[in-house]
Amino acid sequence: MSYRSHTPPMVATWLFIVALMICAMIIVGGATRLTDSGLSITEWKPITGAIPPLSSADWEEALQLYRSTTEYQEVNRGMSMEEFQFIFWWEWGHRQLGRLIGLAFAVPLLIFWLRGDLTARLKPRLLGLLVLGGLQGAIGWWMVASGLVDRLDVSQYRLATHLGMAFVLLGATVWCALEARYGAPPVRAGTHTRWFVFFWGLVFLQILAGAFVAGIDAGLVHNTWPLMSGQLVPDDYLRGAFSDENLPVYQAMFESRAAVQMQHRWLAYLVIAATGVTAWMIFREPRVSLKPFLIILPALVLAQVALGIATLLAYAPLSLSLFHQGGAILLFIACGAATWTARRSI
Repeated sequence: MSYRSHTPPMVATWLFIVALMICAMIIVGGATRLTDSGLSITEWKPITGAIPPLSSADWEEALQLYRSTTEYQEVNRGMSMEEFQFIFWWEWGHRQLGRLIGLAFAVPLLIFWLRGDLTARLKPRLLGLLVLGGLQGAIGWWMVASGLVDRLDVSQYRLATHLGMAFVLLGATVWCALEARYGAPPVRAGTHTRWFVFFWGLVFLQILAGAFVAGIDAGLVHNTWPLMSGQLVPDDYLRGAFSDENLPVYQAMFESRAAVQMQHRWLAYLVIAATGVTAWMIFREPRVSLKPFLIILPALVLAQVALGIATLLAYAPLSLSLFHQGGAILLFIACGAATWTARRSI
């Protein structure tokens, strides 16, 4: 069997489709969190869990399992079957989409591998993506399990881990798709590669900060801008998310709603500043390959900041929150594409 030194266009198309599915997965996951649907399915059944309740008895059993959670007992006690089904379908759809992405990645990977359509450079990278995808499913259950006992929601630390892994998968998939389409990069990296890697990492850090905002509902306090209830640093910065007891600084940074929101705000300002530096570097760059990002990156950053402010002022409604998350996806992909382009601009 002969193996090609390049990949046919269908390989790149397949990877771009998988990346698009991951984007949909992130949006559905955000809706699942924002509708408090994530704890509606209390068991992890990777295979048989694909089959939803099919009878009244099955639905009653699923609801009975949910009744054992702290969330039901303290927040949703007396929930009707119709209300339970609403949150159940969000969580089931999220898990089902994960299964679909796994199949959409694994089956074509096997076919392309057997046909010899993959380069030696791409093979280990795609295998690594397959492993990370399986790990993401386990992380998802690890996250859900944190909210089944003695908590009203899942752990914000595990939520950030789960979302972070989703973006890692998205970035790596897009990167591999670009390589499959345009070939391996040159041995020597472009002059601005390190800066673009830093900028991409900064955007990723801001996305993780956003996960903490969603995880503890930090968008429901200090709903003013540019100051936080008239203060640059709010009095409750170092107080617990749901108590009046002072927390250690290192703990308050991740568990105080005021602190988490303030950090998300200031990281946004840092991203704006870094975007200005990036735009100036691109403006001075004589080669044309990076020029489109002179418009794309600032436009996406400013739109995302505007969406974030609007979401905050409106007390984080579902629609604006999902648009904000969608903006994060677009910005992250654009940063990845810019980094990939800079890597090849010698």
